[in-house]
Amino acid sequence: MAERTVFQSSSQKRVLSMGPLASVREAAGAMTRANCGSALVLGLPDSLLGIVTERDLMTRVLAKALDPETTTVREVMTPNPICVPPEMPVSDALVIMLERGFRHLPIVGPDKRILGVFSIRDALPREIGGAVSQAEFNETVNDALG
Repeated sequence: MAERTVFQSSSQKRVLSMGPLASVREAAGAMTRANCGSALVLGLPDSLLGIVTERDLMTRVLAKALDPETTTVREVMTPNPICVPPEMPVSDALVIMLERGFRHLPIVGPDKRILGVFSIRDALPREIGGAVSQAEFNETVNDALG
């Protein structure tokens, strides 16, 4: 059986997005209403500037006691996120996520059009197990190479 792709596995094919001047409170409200853990931050014309996640809100806003009404998503987003093509196998995307500490990856087509967001929650246990083994192997090789 062929391995699933990130696009096939993605539960967030309808992308939550907002402009860079949206407040953190607006972002948190939109993410809550959409029941998703991330929102893409878009500039004009639909260029991907960054991604803001639940973790960003916790570590960059709450932990630093920033005002969610006056803090913009541009101030707390992860700029220029790593994006993956829709045909990328889930296991390859999971290795990226594990090695980089990400939980969300935007899916972008060859025409730069945003197609969705792949979340670590979209992976199956067998795919996660394989990716963990690959990430551990990569770490061992990197340690050996110095």
